[in-house]
Amino acid sequence: MINLNTDDQKQIASWGLTEAQVKKQIQNFIDGFPFLSVVRPATPDDGVLILADDKVKQYVSLYENKIKALEIVKFVPASGAASRMFKDLFEFLENEEGEISKSVEQFLINIKDFAFYEALKNHLTENGKSLSDAKEVIDGLLNGLDYGQLPKGALQFHAYEQTSRTPLEEHFVEGALYAKGKSDIVKLHFTVSPEFQKLFEEHSQAAQQTFEDQFKVTFEVGFSQQKKSTDTIAVTTDNKPFVDDDGSLLFRPAGHGALIENLNEIDADIIFIKNIDNVVPDRIKETTVLYKKALAGVLVDFQSKVFDYISQLSNPTNELVEEVTRFLEKDLNYKLPSTFTALSLSEKANTLLQKLNRPIRVCGMVKNTGEPGGGPFWVQNSDGSTALQIAESVQLDPKDTNAQKAMKQATHFNPVDLVCGVRDHTGKKFDLLKFTDPSTGFITNKSKSGRELKAQELPGLWNGAMADWITIFVDVPLITFNPVKTVNDLLRPEHQ
Repeated sequence: MINLNTDDQKQIASWGLTEAQVKKQIQNFIDGFPFLSVVRPATPDDGVLILADDKVKQYVSLYENKIKALEIVKFVPASGAASRMFKDLFEFLENEEGEISKSVEQFLINIKDFAFYEALKNHLTENGKSLSDAKEVIDGLLNGLDYGQLPKGALQFHAYEQTSRTPLEEHFVEGALYAKGKSDIVKLHFTVSPEFQKLFEEHSQAAQQTFEDQFKVTFEVGFSQQKKSTDTIAVTTDNKPFVDDDGSLLFRPAGHGALIENLNEIDADIIFIKNIDNVVPDRIKETTVLYKKALAGVLVDFQSKVFDYISQLSNPTNELVEEVTRFLEKDLNYKLPSTFTALSLSEKANTLLQKLNRPIRVCGMVKNTGEPGGGPFWVQNSDGSTALQIAESVQLDPKDTNAQKAMKQATHFNPVDLVCGVRDHTGKKFDLLKFTDPSTGFITNKSKSGRELKAQELPGLWNGAMADWITIFVDVPLITFNPVKTVNDLLRPEHQ
């Protein structure tokens, strides 16, 4: 039995959680989360849609013809500091012997190729520091310019002839190029950490002034923070609540899956989702913009067909049920369980309505080049149906030879390139919290004050948090995926 004392109960309430929620979280640590029942990887012509050039143009045209009538939002998860980008540089500063690793050497040799070079040079000069002293250079960047503490969205990523741009500014530009909806309004929404919201607000105000004039649009910018009530309790290695040094229970942010709450508060016809660090300079934006519009066109097309079938199913016939079943299985990649064939006509129609009346996401997928992260798979559900899911390796049973084989055979990778339709056929917004799979969380091993603990993450935003959405995977060019995980990634040709 899980017992919590009065002080624990008060702290739980102050966090916006209930005692029942926390007990369920602790039980999850005890029981563990089930692995996904992976059938096979989604591959070209078997779950991943390959668009010929003429099809890309058709979908782009479809979206562009609809865009003026649409409410569009570009949703960008941008929480957290960029400290992991500079892990090797921090280690170099802390190394008293001053040994220079290959990555630090690469950084120093190419220092002039970074967009932040001029700002760093000016800072060092003003403070009497030397550009030839490795420790002074790196300390100047991490502590002088605060790059070690700032969020990724506020770092200078790309150099231009007269200026440089941060990822936040690049998202403004992207928004103007493919997310300009009704009344030439571009709506951007950033999820941010509380300590960085003021910084983001000030940075956004400056960006608005610059880019509204340049692109002749109006920006509407919103911010939200990951809700405290989505945090999860930490436990010891024997699954007892972890008590911090001050005697309080330890709660931790539950990963990006918690952002489904933030996404659920956005009401729009189309929501683009893309990570803060996946941006490129203007010279290679064309392909990104083209495929963003194409993905949106795919969404508009399939959503229109779904809405039409929902309308028709109010008066079902055997022929219509057969047609919709083919559409569901062939076009929407949802294989109904074998028990479906034994249902009556009205039961079949109700089942099809239930499967069609869901949020829709169109997910760009790039060729798998060995990047760590999730990918597209066929997964069997508990009712015997089979559907497409984005799965992480941690969700696959290491003892399941079929699942491990599927992971090795995967041809595509998830770059977090989503276009979402969150309204139903009547125009009412779905409650996205009703389409999650709570059983797809993660348990990870962490430490605090030198003590081991176990932490729990909610189902990932594009994993379990969208598990019951209609899912369409589309192959997109690799050039559209250019994340920055370490500072030296900015030296790649795509970011120069």
